[in-house]
This record gives sequence, structure tokens and C-alpha cells, in this order.
Amino acid sequence: MNLENTQVQMRKGVLEFCILHIIARGEVYASDMLDELTAAKIIVVEGTLYPLLTRLKNAGLLEYKWVESKSGPPRKYYKLTDKGSKFLEKLSETWDDLIHSTQMITAKSQL
Repeated sequence: MNLENTQVQMRKGVLEFCILHIIARGEVYASDMLDELTAAKIIVVEGTLYPLLTRLKNAGLLEYKWVESKSGPPRKYYKLTDKGSKFLEKLSETWDDLIHSTQMITAKSQL
């Protein structure tokens, strides 16, 4: 089994959750999301991020607006919709449950 592949799959599993959390803090530009994800060692490229953002938008979980930039083309800023906020709330509950369950299992294996 390939360790690196498993690590990548684990990160992909939480990517959508992390992106929704970043956007939940307020309007955000995609490159700022990439910077924050990279700083947190969740490596993602534009070719992964933009399709995911489009999918979340099409699902009604987020929306965007164009903002003129003084130093280049207009920028697309994303924010959660009400539906997206409710979705994130439910995902957060699931995340908390997963953490609890995982800790119960991994704590037993360390005894």
C-alpha cells in the first residue's frame, strides 16, 4: 500500500470541509484560500480548487461577486449562502463525531 496516496486521499476527504470553513469567515478570494490551505499543509492546486468551488456554487452552498482590482483583472470573491451555512453546521457535527470516534479507536490501540 502506498503511504503517500493514502495521505492524499485523507486530505481530499477534508478539503471541502476546510474550504467551507474558510469561506464562512467572510468573503474570500480563491488565491487566499489556496494560501491558507497550503499554510495548513493541505496541498491543493487551482485545477482542483476551482471545479470544487463551481460544484459548491451549483449546489447552492456558496455564491460569488466580482470586485474590480486596481492591479489587474476583476476578482471573484466567494461567500456562503444560508444553505451553505446550514450545510457547514451539519458537516461540523459530523466532523466532531468522527474525531470522537477516531480518538476512541486510536486510544485503544495505544494501550
